[in-house]
Amino acid sequence: MYHLDDFDLKILSLLQANGRLTNQELSDLVGLSASQCSRRRISLEQTQLILGYHARLAPEAMGLGMVGLVEVRLVNHIPEWVESFHQMVATEAAILDVYKTTGDADYLLKVAVPDLAGLSRVISQVISAHKSVAHVKTSVVLERLKENGLANPPLINAQTKQ
Repeated sequence: MYHLDDFDLKILSLLQANGRLTNQELSDLVGLSASQCSRRRISLEQTQLILGYHARLAPEAMGLGMVGLVEVRLVNHIPEWVESFHQMVATEAAILDVYKTTGDADYLLKVAVPDLAGLSRVISQVISAHKSVAHVKTSVVLERLKENGLANPPLINAQTKQ
């Protein structure tokens, strides 16, 4: 198990906010040399405490302006049916995130689609149609205030930025 010290925690926090920071920039912000920051970053990656680097896109950038949160309750928890459900959610492109939960729902799914018709299709033809699903409850996201620990800036209309 990897022991995190204050420097590691600071590096993780800074990279979560801006994964494009160079080792020199990290060095300036953390108070270690650039080579020490590089070694620590590599170690954090190798121990899978850093899972990857990617751009954080608004769903609208991908033509997926409709986001829904879908609570799913399974019929039962027979291992084959659970595995089949896991395979379905892993392969359905519209399902972005899946969380196994406690409480009334067994799973919470984050779904992104172009429009309400797309959301309806995913719910009725993919999720509800699966043999292991007993109940589905959907909420449509009206506004994304904070995601991945970061506040979302107001959406800028790309057409007005010409």
